Amino acid sequence: FDSLPPAHYKETVTTILSWIQQSEAKLSIPQVAVAEYEIMEQRLRELKALQSSLQEQQKGLSYLNTTVEDLSRKAPAEVSQKYRSEIEVIIDRWKKLSSQLVEHCQKLEELMTKLQRFQNDTKTLKKWMAEVDVFLKEEWPALGDSEALEKQLEQC
Repeated sequence: FDSLPPAHYKETVTTILSWIQQSEAKLSIPQVAVAEYEIMEQRLRELKALQSSLQEQQKGLSYLNTTVEDLSRKAPAEVSQKYRSEIEVIIDRWKKLSSQLVEHCQKLEELMTKLQRFQNDTKTLKKWMAEVDVFLKEEWPALGDSEALEKQLEQC
């Protein structure tokens, strides 16, 4: 019986693998070009929630690691190798998921910054264009009014 993991071990493996699978599915949603800041904010909140959930699941992963280490000391080599292989697969998927999460968050934050800058620049440009439009629609000074012509030339 020393070479068998506790029942809680199998439950934890199932829980973590299920969580990893669900998280991988969420991350595999194709990234589309979004021009709406609110949608990007919502996606970032979802990714941050997933990161928080990842941290909460960390305890379970640590428990699995510790249990496999204990098992490897007590169990025969082939049994211990079976559980080590199982935990290695889980840890590899965990690390990949973790790095993808960080990468997705960083990329989304960068894109949100660029979109915000673009929106601000567009707003400034539209304001400037409106001012130019008003200027262009102003009445032109009479040909003999050199002072008014100079002033308008300066504005141009």
